[in-house]
Amino acid sequence: MAFDYKKEYKEFYLPPKKPCIVDVPAMNYIAVRGSGNPNDPDGEYKATIGLLYGIAFTIKMSYKGSHKIEGYFSYVVPPLEGLWWQEGSGNIDYAHKENFQWISMIRLPEFVTKEEFDWAVREATQKKQSDFSKVEFFPYHEGLCVHCMHIGSYDEEPATIGLMDEYLSANGYSADFSETRFHHEIYLSDPRRTAPSKLRTVIRHPIKPAMTHPPISS
Repeated sequence: MAFDYKKEYKEFYLPPKKPCIVDVPAMNYIAVRGSGNPNDPDGEYKATIGLLYGIAFTIKMSYKGSHKIEGYFSYVVPPLEGLWWQEGSGNIDYAHKENFQWISMIRLPEFVTKEEFDWAVREATQKKQSDFSKVEFFPYHEGLCVHCMHIGSYDEEPATIGLMDEYLSANGYSADFSETRFHHEIYLSDPRRTAPSKLRTVIRHPIKPAMTHPPISS
């Protein structure tokens, strides 16, 4: 049976509907960076998805060709993920999606090295006659985070994020966004086939222990 990361690593892909803390180890991804409204039918984001899956399935189906990847095992391609931010703001403004900056990505199995990734880009470029130069090998160590399963449309995410912020405040943590730590989403549902009210999305935020101050002396 094919190895399924969602089932084998439920602590990372299937959190409860209530916020909880998780320490996410280093993982390697295929990724594409871009900007703009992801809902734009002619936008950069839509094209990005095709690039990611082109490389993902080139690697997954490599066992059928002459190129053999050392350590290869049968697996289910992990879900699409995204890191999101807006320049000059620590918060996501859902009313101005045109200002989004993003890194769209798919997790790589552990046997995929940078060299094997480079082979997959060459192979996909040749076979599909498409330009995959935007796709990169992306190591990412997320570290300590809070995450939660969001059920519903993407525009309703602020309510879930509010619950996460309340949880952090009650448990001695605060959000820790930076140039390397972002609002993170993992898409467990296909929006083309799932009603918006039933979409399942993991929302994850980087965190740190909240600052504590000694009592002020009189």
